[in-house]
Amino acid sequence: MDTLETRELRYFVAVAEELHFGRAAERLGMAQPPLSRAVQQLERRLGVSLLERDRRGVRLTGAGQVLLHEGRTALDATAAAARRTRRFGSADHPDGPRERLVIGVKAAASHDLLQRLLDAYAAEPDAAEIEVLAGGFNEQEQMLRDGRADVALLIVPFNSLAGFDSEELLTEGRIAVLPARHPLAARKVLSMADISDVPDLPIARWPRHGSYEPGPGPEVRDHTQLAQLIALGRTVAVVPESARTWLWHEHAAVPLSDAPPVSTHIAWPAHSRSLALAGLIRTATRLIADPAPTH
Repeated sequence: MDTLETRELRYFVAVAEELHFGRAAERLGMAQPPLSRAVQQLERRLGVSLLERDRRGVRLTGAGQVLLHEGRTALDATAAAARRTRRFGSADHPDGPRERLVIGVKAAASHDLLQRLLDAYAAEPDAAEIEVLAGGFNEQEQMLRDGRADVALLIVPFNSLAGFDSEELLTEGRIAVLPARHPLAARKVLSMADISDVPDLPIARWPRHGSYEPGPGPEVRDHTQLAQLIALGRTVAVVPESARTWLWHEHAAVPLSDAPPVSTHIAWPAHSRSLALAGLIRTATRLIADPAPTH
């Protein structure tokens, strides 16, 4: 048996992510017994054990881990195909369907680069309509994988470029954003060591690839929450230099001397044949060759 149904993958991925048949069934909106039977039938068809079941719960086998990874990828690809096809076909234009592009961006990212890109592309005679889809921390990569976005601005190393074509647009240093009243805020420059062991000011943590890295700092979901926690003196954040655009007056930004730089890439699905997307990428590469003037 060399093929799997989307329904089977959706069932298995839910169980593998929840590691609990009851929660997975609730998530899928179905009863638990048919879900259990469906997973057992899938194991029999594949001829492998995907789950280890005992009184303590459910665990993935090695084969189950492989199917979880491949299943997520396949479900994302299926969703992406449906979304992008629907987006293209829904555009009503006198000369036929006109493509519409969705670009995924981080909600609180600097608008300067994005504004320059959109303005330059809009000046092209055959420019497609552009919809800007803003998301939270590191959500843009998943937007691109599951088809919510056709193209995205990804920040490396926080996002992975695996499976995408991309062009680097910008490289920048990092800053520490801390409460303006904190003693470290008076420093002209800081090192990572300076901010790593401050008892009353742990470094904020945000999700990467769906989970939070271990550490004492607060888990943050979006920039509004992060800005509030910094203003209250509860955390410090290590962010790209361009994050200065969203700082509050209760914040202080201090350059970090030894934090590795970050780079912003425009990324899109590998082997895309979209003419509108190709035009947007050409515009982006021209921006690289003609950087913004300094003021």
